[in-house]
Amino acid sequence: MTDTGPTTPRERYRTQVRADIKKHAWEQIAASGATALSLNAIAKQIGMSGPALYRYFAGRDELITELIRDAYRSLADTLRAASAPGPDVTALAHALRTWAVEDPQRYFLVYGTPVPGYHAPDDVTEIAAATMATLLDACDALPTGGPTSPFATHLDDHRQWADGHPAPATALHRALRFWTRLHGVLSLELAGHFTGMGFDPALLFNAELDDLLAG
Repeated sequence: MTDTGPTTPRERYRTQVRADIKKHAWEQIAASGATALSLNAIAKQIGMSGPALYRYFAGRDELITELIRDAYRSLADTLRAASAPGPDVTALAHALRTWAVEDPQRYFLVYGTPVPGYHAPDDVTEIAAATMATLLDACDALPTGGPTSPFATHLDDHRQWADGHPAPATALHRALRFWTRLHGVLSLELAGHFTGMGFDPALLFNAELDDLLAG
């Protein structure tokens, strides 16, 4: 049976209030970072008492979890759309960068410094694994050549992070190389560390991508 979403006035109202709370939470994060997130401040902004807001989110951690879920789902949808014509690492890389640049705070919530005292539930890890599965498919489709590296062999014995993906060790290694190097460039760019250096970060990102594809 298809889920048609909230149907009663009460359900629609609750859905709208939760959306308003998340909207103000993102604004707080953009202004001061996730560590400064305050449910009481959000309650004042939307004209609600603190205790009333806790009927919609039990606490800060539940709200952060919901924001992280939304961010990962958005990224997973973006990567799936980019790979819809077929596995393509270049398309995935550019989709990732566009997604990150459009909303740096969303990017940093999932790939930045962990929020002190926050521990994500298991389902968040499962959602995150969906993005890696898309990348693994694309890396598995790339032509291979040369000897298998010692690290790739090591990965073949430690595949838990791949969540059962059947890609060979060479594809696992290549996926990790893409993930770490491209995220490294993105993280430095979005944090402003290239400011004043006089070059276009997009060109550096493309150069790293070209180097990875050549390897």
